[in-house]
Amino acid sequence: MQTALQRRQRHRRNGAARRGRGGGAARRAAFAIPLLLFSSFLAVGGVAFVAVVSAYAHYSEGLTDPKEGLSNIAFEQPSIVYDRTGKVELARFGVLRRSVVTFDDIPPEMVDATTSVEDKDFWTNPGFDIGAVVSAGLDTLSGRPRGASTITQQLVRARLLPADAFEGSVYDRKIREIIQSIRLTQAFPGEEGKKAIMEAYLNQNFYGNQSYGVKAAAIGYFGKDLDQLTLAQFAVLAAIPQSPTKFDLMRNAVRECTVAIEEGADCPANKVKLVVPDTDDPNDIISRRNFVLDQMKTRSVLSAGKYTAADYDAAKNEELVLTPQVAAPWKAPQFVWQIRKQLGTLLCGEADADTCEAVDTGGYKIITSLDWGMQQTVEKWLYASTRVTHLKDPTPVWTKLKIPKSEFGWLKNLRGANIHNGAAGVMDYRTGQVLAYAGSGGYYLEGSAKFQPQFDVLSDGFRQLGSSVKPLNYIVGLDDHSLTAATMFMDVVTDFGVKGSGSFLPTQADGLERGPVRLRQALQFSLNIPSIKAGIEVGLEREFNKWKDFGLTYPPGAQPVVSQSVGSIETHPIDMIGAYGAIADGGVLMPRTMILEVQDKDGKTVYPATEDPAVGKRVASPQASYIITDILSGNTVKSINPVWGQWQILDKSGKDTVRRPAAYKTGTTNDRKDTAAFGFLAQPKDETAQGLVVGVWMGNSDNTPNNDALSLASAAPLWSRIMTEISQGLPIAKFTDEKPKDIVTETVDAFSGLLPGPGTVKTVDELFIRGTAPTNRDNLHVATDIDAATGLLWQDGCTGPMQTKTFLDFSRAEPGFNSWQPYTQEWAQRAARGVGVRGGPKKTRTMYFYNLSFHPFGATWGGKFKPTEVCSALAPCPPAEASPTPQPSTVVPCITPAPTESHGGGPPTKEPGPTPTKGGKPTPTPRPTLPLPAQASIPPAATLPLVIPLVGALLSRRFRPARRPSRHHRPRRARPPEPS
Repeated sequence: MQTALQRRQRHRRNGAARRGRGGGAARRAAFAIPLLLFSSFLAVGGVAFVAVVSAYAHYSEGLTDPKEGLSNIAFEQPSIVYDRTGKVELARFGVLRRSVVTFDDIPPEMVDATTSVEDKDFWTNPGFDIGAVVSAGLDTLSGRPRGASTITQQLVRARLLPADAFEGSVYDRKIREIIQSIRLTQAFPGEEGKKAIMEAYLNQNFYGNQSYGVKAAAIGYFGKDLDQLTLAQFAVLAAIPQSPTKFDLMRNAVRECTVAIEEGADCPANKVKLVVPDTDDPNDIISRRNFVLDQMKTRSVLSAGKYTAADYDAAKNEELVLTPQVAAPWKAPQFVWQIRKQLGTLLCGEADADTCEAVDTGGYKIITSLDWGMQQTVEKWLYASTRVTHLKDPTPVWTKLKIPKSEFGWLKNLRGANIHNGAAGVMDYRTGQVLAYAGSGGYYLEGSAKFQPQFDVLSDGFRQLGSSVKPLNYIVGLDDHSLTAATMFMDVVTDFGVKGSGSFLPTQADGLERGPVRLRQALQFSLNIPSIKAGIEVGLEREFNKWKDFGLTYPPGAQPVVSQSVGSIETHPIDMIGAYGAIADGGVLMPRTMILEVQDKDGKTVYPATEDPAVGKRVASPQASYIITDILSGNTVKSINPVWGQWQILDKSGKDTVRRPAAYKTGTTNDRKDTAAFGFLAQPKDETAQGLVVGVWMGNSDNTPNNDALSLASAAPLWSRIMTEISQGLPIAKFTDEKPKDIVTETVDAFSGLLPGPGTVKTVDELFIRGTAPTNRDNLHVATDIDAATGLLWQDGCTGPMQTKTFLDFSRAEPGFNSWQPYTQEWAQRAARGVGVRGGPKKTRTMYFYNLSFHPFGATWGGKFKPTEVCSALAPCPPAEASPTPQPSTVVPCITPAPTESHGGGPPTKEPGPTPTKGGKPTPTPRPTLPLPAQASIPPAATLPLVIPLVGALLSRRFRPARRPSRHHRPRRARPPEPS
């Protein structure tokens, strides 16, 4: 038993020994396993560390130094456009409208509104919000994707990520965004660092309406600076960045007029109200604003305690009113668009001018040529004459515009004229600078088919400017010496059609034909037919090309045509203003200038490159320009031109009203689609003073014709009133002050324009370029023998005496153009019958120049027309018989031959007279009496046809001058015996 016990003990010891060996392995395993696990974790951690470091290095690659990047953020600066004084801001250029502001200039409410809705933990987070990231990730997995970017992340995404960061997946970009946000927060630690980040964020944010930066948004939407905004306005700006396009306030606004207006009328600019309505949509901008206000109650940091909950609730009820669109950023908007194009050409070249980014982001300061005072005058008169005229009662608006009551007459006449649009410009012809520019009747007004307010008619519209082109027509001929101011044209309807292309029979608007007129009259009174004839004489192609020298541009494919001389060719109105300026400047066309100076953001002048003055191009001689100017200046003198002279320029700045010398010309297209007027003032004696030229156009945007409103009743008064107002108080200059050399004066026949001749009835003094004055005598008259008794053409045997007189003869008019003669002769036949005789191809009427109420050269065409009938020769009387009883007759009686002596051809023997009695008077021998018919058988009036020819014949033979006998010699009547 002991042995068994011993065996069991020994077995236990052996088992224990075995267990002891096994327990050591466990101990080793217990040591090895932690070591293994630690080694494994260490290995995994090392791999993870290497992976994290590698990932960080990968995603950080290409990221800029955040401190350097934020410090060097170059926000695009707007290019600002000013008027010529550099004080009146006209516009800020570009797709981006940005104003940079410092943190200290940002109200705390604006910061709190932004952080409340975009990043509640902005002041404490490390640049990103891990909780928001996880929450956003879970929402994304559940099908409700949303963003979780902090303000720092948004700034990084906008400004501190390279372009390739946006090429990969959104997750890769998000990682880089978070990394850079952490780096940015570390680079700008503490409160000051957060301020720097917030400043950059609010300056770069897009707020819709092309506004970048919170300051630009405040001005663009509310017309206020940041420190003037209300609590509700701070909240609405903070609400926009979530979706700038959706929440663009201008896009959501509706126009309201604060005054009652009639249907179809334009609301006055200062009565337009833009309101963003509350639509009760939980997703609209009003709801978003109110949400921001709710968040500000508990999340405001900088303005905490300044407002109560009631203040935030009250702000929710504030009406969201915006700055009216018409009062927005741009003054003289169509002019500004021209500046935009020119600046683009300067910076990027003509090909890329319209897309030049530097214009929008370079921060340039542009000083323009625009005179803001003149611009306001132009816009006022355009609005008054093209838009206000369509109101039911325009008088209150005209009164508010300070339009004198004396102007209401012509303005009221436009009410039914169907004229809805207009354009006008003012230039200094001495420098080419544009002083005022309005391409429509009102850029910001409501548009229609007939009134397209944003379209720039001055520079972009091709319009037919009618008779306003005529000065350019004639000036070419003057310089060619093919025409003079005295050149005579027959104002007679003539067919100028080209064979095979139909007839072209232009007429005057009043349907009158005035016969012989000189170039001066034809231009002064805008006669169409003489202008066409002048164009043909000068040469249509030469005329067409020469007008290009004057700055006129034509539509593609334009070709010379006969009707171009009366303005059928299309061009830009601004070009015509420049052309008139060239005439005013003595024939020198100055380059059109709108930009005076351009400075970069550092204040360095980049344009002009030199201080050299602009150089013009001579397009006409000083002499031709002076003569055309002299002619056009008569259009503002009532005594010279009572028709156009009613729109003279008067200066009322002194005690007395004084007429200011001015020259102008109007134009009306044949179909009444366009009316225009262009003109200028005399050059001031002060060489630094401006030389003013003004041009206007009136019509409809859709090219519909007006209701028979000629330029004389529309464009002419508009031109006159603009020129009158902008010139008030300026020194008065005379055109004669600038008379060039080689201008001579010659007296000419008022009708033929040649030197006076025997038939001249009226003479005038005319201006000529030296060497072009006429040397030939008047050729519109011809000497003709007539019978003095009857006034008919003479032939032998007429009652006589024969007289030689001069009569009109147009057979030698307009030599070299035989095809015109038949029309002239047909007119002459009608004119011989007097004024108002209809006929010719267009059934027009004959008329003296200019009409029955104004004919400065008399009621005549330069003389009398010669008779067309020949007088009847008198027949010899039959042998004497018993005197029959005379009967009433209109036949001229025969002439009884005088008796002759039978033996000679000498005179008859004179009978001795009575012997005088001394101291007394001789007793006269009584005259024989003729038997008279009975009074009762022939009334006295019936004897007149018989008595008048007898008395005329007796008197004519008593006083007939000596002349050579004709082939049919009649014996002289015997002299009656002397009284005894």
